[in-house]
Amino acid sequence: MYRYVLFDLDGTLTDSREGICKSVQYALVKVGRPAPELKELECFIGPPLKTSFREFYNIVGEEADRAVAFYRERYSDVGKYENMPYEGIADMLQAVRDAGYILAVASSKPELYVEDILKHFNLYDYFHHVVGSDMEGKRGEKEDVIEEVFRRMDLDETKRKELAIMVGDRHFDINGAKHFGLDSVGVTYGFAKDNELTEAGATYVVDTVKELQELLLRKKAD
Repeated sequence: MYRYVLFDLDGTLTDSREGICKSVQYALVKVGRPAPELKELECFIGPPLKTSFREFYNIVGEEADRAVAFYRERYSDVGKYENMPYEGIADMLQAVRDAGYILAVASSKPELYVEDILKHFNLYDYFHHVVGSDMEGKRGEKEDVIEEVFRRMDLDETKRKELAIMVGDRHFDINGAKHFGLDSVGVTYGFAKDNELTEAGATYVVDTVKELQELLLRKKAD
């Protein structure tokens, strides 16, 4: 059924909560806001950074620009490596690539950081395409990132709908897939709230990396 797999990064390939949440804490303190416990900042994992600062702290305009800059100040040096691939991820990627899939990363994180993280954890070479947002926020929404993946893959609309599937842990990933008429896999081992992925309309929901691997291998197009 499928030949192309697009993977989210945070909460799908790697457990990135420590680096993201500590960097958000740092940014909030720098702009003079109270910094809650790390658990309360997991809402920042998944959506574009400016969107999260606006929705959760009403930080907008110039203050939002400053908050993003402070976040990146810490994240670019330390935070991106406070991270760890989920158990079994490398084996899963190897298995689905060996089965003939074309693999891509489609992340709302800046592409430079995505590449650094994948290389640091020896995951980069599994992917045919690695796409993230840009530092200026011109490709900040999940839909924009997915569209860029398809541009680099040179996939027309028909092939996208028939052969591509999106894998992610939040409703942003599922909604991004639905925007293009794609099927999707929601992974519950990431940062989704209870029933978030089902309510978002994920085509499939899996609880473990092993289940994800089995599903993709079972659904591989001839």
